[in-house]
Amino acid sequence: MTEGRSVLGREVEEALNEVLAHVRGETALATRVVDDPSKARIVAVRKKLGLSRRQFAERYHLDPRTVQEWEQGRRTPDQAARVLLTVIEREPEAVERALTKAE
Repeated sequence: MTEGRSVLGREVEEALNEVLAHVRGETALATRVVDDPSKARIVAVRKKLGLSRRQFAERYHLDPRTVQEWEQGRRTPDQAARVLLTVIEREPEAVERALTKAE
């Protein structure tokens, strides 16, 4: 079936066979979690913690103006900030511990 096809043609055929196997439940494909940098998510993370914008910014060492810009959709968090927001969302205490000075 692959005779006479270009390298690209064989790669496309192989990829389509992989997709079909996945759809049939014969194989699991690797997945990647993509975070949501939307303003609604950022507000939801902050509100879930019961913090004002200022409190949230102070607790997690963020600039209050930057948090405001994210929440109002005027700016989108960069990749590093999105990673931090994801960790805050899932494990806020871990971030707080990491940012607290040892006494």
